[in-house]
Amino acid sequence: MSGNTLGKILSFTSFGESHGYAVGGVLDGFPAGVDIDLEYIQNELDKRKPGSSSLASARNESDKIQIVSGVFEGKSLGTPIAFFIFNENQKPEDYYALKDVFRPSHADFTYYHKYSHVDYRGGGRASARETAARVAAGAFAKIFLNSVGVDITAFTIQVGKIKMTKIAENIDKTTIDQSILKCPDPDISEKMMQQLEELKESGDTTGGVVECRITGCPSGLGEPVFDKLSADLAKAMMSINAAKGFEIGSGFDAASMTGSAHNDKISKEKNGKIKFLTNHAGGILGGISNGDTIWFRVAFKPVPSIKKTQLTIDYHGNKKEISISGRHDVCVIPRVVPVVEAMAALVIADHFLRNIHVHHFVNKIHPKI
Repeated sequence: MSGNTLGKILSFTSFGESHGYAVGGVLDGFPAGVDIDLEYIQNELDKRKPGSSSLASARNESDKIQIVSGVFEGKSLGTPIAFFIFNENQKPEDYYALKDVFRPSHADFTYYHKYSHVDYRGGGRASARETAARVAAGAFAKIFLNSVGVDITAFTIQVGKIKMTKIAENIDKTTIDQSILKCPDPDISEKMMQQLEELKESGDTTGGVVECRITGCPSGLGEPVFDKLSADLAKAMMSINAAKGFEIGSGFDAASMTGSAHNDKISKEKNGKIKFLTNHAGGILGGISNGDTIWFRVAFKPVPSIKKTQLTIDYHGNKKEISISGRHDVCVIPRVVPVVEAMAALVIADHFLRNIHVHHFVNKIHPKI
């Protein structure tokens, strides 16, 4: 199974299945000499782990990270950082009755036709359990980015039919953290919670939308043509379990705008700083960061494991009716929010490291305004 590695200079490879021994990863290309805050990394993992609320999976995992290489005396060595997150609370028996059945909207059907022999326990490699490794690797990337002044903040703007209509330019992280659903609007968050409680009671699920903002990112990150920063962000986000849509800046709304309305006008302030008067571009022009806030949104489908009866077939083509029990989320929100941040961090850090030497060289021979 290929396709398990992201990034070129900073590359991340994840491994592990939902009910296997562990999930984990190898992060290669991470700079040497960076102070590694293990408490910070664990805190990021705690934001994603199950059992955080009555609406999340009841799977009881501590998600304690064990770093086995690449860090010594609290600093990165510049060598590959390898880590494990052990699976401690597997319940494969929850899946015995479904092992020969294709669950609707799961990867069972496609994995079976591609690989023939698959791990049916919790979806194996297709399980959201794999995202724990992403969050751990992303935490390392965020530590590096924080050291160079880059900040990444993701938050919930929609759950099911409930959505934020007014989003402030400056979002308080404390308000996000105080919300179980990671929504910065307390009133909207409460309505979202009520909706999810009703869905849980009925045995159903729903989807949601996460917005992410990246500040402090210098201009010049990104590559033409196929490695555009926006393209790599889109790939990273769409690789997350249940992701069904990605838009950056004005996104799909741009299709109904005029050029005069959509163009981000540029001015120079008295202090000499260049300023974009609007940010419909989402902080990226021509696939390269322009120094403004990078912002994008990711839409996630409803969790497909539902208690309602569904029609499907088994491996032999026989019709079946199934109802999925076990430990499942009502919505990927809020546990997917730290995953979005992690994937954004990995992409930005990779492009930062790709660009750092070129950026310094070009500035010496051709200083920018």
